Amino acid sequence: MAKGMYHYLRDAWKQPDTSYQSPQWHRLIQWRQEGSVVRLEHPTRPDRARSLGYKAKQGFVVVRSRVRKGSLRKQRPNAGRRPKRMGVNKITAKKSTRRMAEERAAKRYPNMEVLNSYKVGADGRHHYYEVILVDRSHPAIANDGDISWITEERNRVFRGKTSAGKKGRGLRNKGKGAEKVRPSIRAHKRQGK
Repeated sequence: MAKGMYHYLRDAWKQPDTSYQSPQWHRLIQWRQEGSVVRLEHPTRPDRARSLGYKAKQGFVVVRSRVRKGSLRKQRPNAGRRPKRMGVNKITAKKSTRRMAEERAAKRYPNMEVLNSYKVGADGRHHYYEVILVDRSHPAIANDGDISWITEERNRVFRGKTSAGKKGRGLRNKGKGAEKVRPSIRAHKRQGK
């Protein structure tokens, strides 16, 4: 069976060439000099964007969002402690950097809803994600049977309803061993089970 263009694109992005003077090497230099949230004309990875619901039509927007690398930044306490009790290193946020990138894109475009996101690169200091946004009030979106459900959604990224949000909330697990994650971790604690 013949393989399509998207198959080869997917394979190329599994291990992108970041060697000296490669296209990705040049891209990362350019992205570093641009802002933290930048609107794009078309996705850098069209195969991935299409698989996550993107369509090249009015109402869809792709933005590249930049997030810092590394664990949570914590200030060293003033009072005396032995190093083990300082609580500075090896403390990580409960949110993933991908989820942070989605939230920053949503704040920049308040009239739009985040559909999904995917990683496009990383250098020594930052992760770069492309976030697919949908204009919930656009007639082309309301008339599209595949995506019209999003017109009823509000602030879904801040409520952990995107794919990255669901992963962070533990909703990828079902059945035995996942009893404490639904409907949410807080709600389960309130129920006193």
